[in-house]
Amino acid sequence: MRIKIIMKSLVAANDQAAEQNRAKLDECATVAVNIMGGAGCGKTTFLEALIPRLTDAGIRVGVIEGDLATTRDAERIAALEVPVVQVLTEGGCHLTASVVQQALGKLPLPELDLVLIENVGNPICPANFDLGERGRIAILSAAEGDDKPAKYPLLFKSADRVVITKLDLLSMVDFDVTRAEAFIRAFDSQKPIHRVNRVETDSLDPIVEWLIDLVSARFNGRRKDSHCASATT
Repeated sequence: MRIKIIMKSLVAANDQAAEQNRAKLDECATVAVNIMGGAGCGKTTFLEALIPRLTDAGIRVGVIEGDLATTRDAERIAALEVPVVQVLTEGGCHLTASVVQQALGKLPLPELDLVLIENVGNPICPANFDLGERGRIAILSAAEGDDKPAKYPLLFKSADRVVITKLDLLSMVDFDVTRAEAFIRAFDSQKPIHRVNRVETDSLDPIVEWLIDLVSARFNGRRKDSHCASATT
């Protein structure tokens, strides 16, 4: 019983911080999207391909990089010349809303339309914690196995979009795309699923369009709040 009380308290504190993050982002007319998936599924590579397309479309992007150790992923994203904050959890298996709150305070939110949060590589814990995002993307790679949606259902249930990556490796791995998609469709028959292949550069177009629409739907034509710059913490 004591463990349940502690867990309930932790989740409640996280949810409160998440609502504060959402309010801050709304005030700044900025949308956050939480990108989740297992270690090595290709989240950073996905961002490297996605961000230039978004910036070419006029979307001002910032990134929060979550990892256990090293700044390698942040360095890769910084090479794209977008603002990036590296969060090191030092063993923590997911980002929390309070940690993201600190990271948001280090980003120039008045100058950003979209914040992409790359969560820690873990198919379990991140899906349980709201960070204040307005959208979620779950990443599944062909190298992981087509049964992962059945084994880690919350990750795929909670996502607004599922991206299946590394499909250029299909000839070298045992991965049935149709089977993986069937597991996902079992949760939600209408769930958007995107097949991404590094060789086919236009495979990212539907995701780019969705993110542009997500930003436009919430803040199209709205001016940045004058309090946004001074209120970040």
